[in-house]
Amino acid sequence: MSLTEPTERKRQIRGVIVDWGGVMTSPILDTVDAWIRAERIDKDSYAAVMRSWVVGAYGDGADNPVHALERGECTDEEFERLLAQELTDLDGAPVPADGLLARMFAASMLETSMLDLVRALRRAGIRTALLSNSWGNDDYPRHLFPDLFDVVVISSEVGMRKPEERIFRHTASLLGLEPQECVFIDDVSANIAAAQAVGLVGMLHKEPGPTAAWLRNLLGLPLT
Repeated sequence: MSLTEPTERKRQIRGVIVDWGGVMTSPILDTVDAWIRAERIDKDSYAAVMRSWVVGAYGDGADNPVHALERGECTDEEFERLLAQELTDLDGAPVPADGLLARMFAASMLETSMLDLVRALRRAGIRTALLSNSWGNDDYPRHLFPDLFDVVVISSEVGMRKPEERIFRHTASLLGLEPQECVFIDDVSANIAAAQAVGLVGMLHKEPGPTAAWLRNLLGLPLT
């Protein structure tokens, strides 16, 4: 967990920006593991393609299918076909492409304590934003967003993705704030590093309890 530096304590934090999957929901790895077990996916085939695609997505910046999906440069269906081509089940049979992303994240569960935390931030006068790299645009519970967020930024809808610095500046701007006035919470360390480079205060999320305690300490608010 990040430690709050004295200089950060002196800032006037007016906005909190949060990731969706793995922060406002159960951990992504748990969700994907549930899908692998349910559909009897050959884990080696999944690990091989994800190792290449995800490492590349946070590596030297070379384009790959993850970049294209998250920036909205390919459709969900196109990505599903590409991914399905790389996968087999435990019997060596192909994995159906249709609806692959929805099935992959079907076991995702909302973290109610994080929902309550974001609502408490708004009641305390803190502006809130969602900043999410999209893997399936139709899978967000958008009916919840008006109660949670002043601003919603979905990567595929704005043509930018984390960890590109411009998307952090864009989100802070939509909140009407400077990056230095914002906290960013994410479960991917590369995204935290990019946000901090722009000037946001970063928090690497692992569990709701420590994240809530860190925010209460940083903001000096009870958040109840």
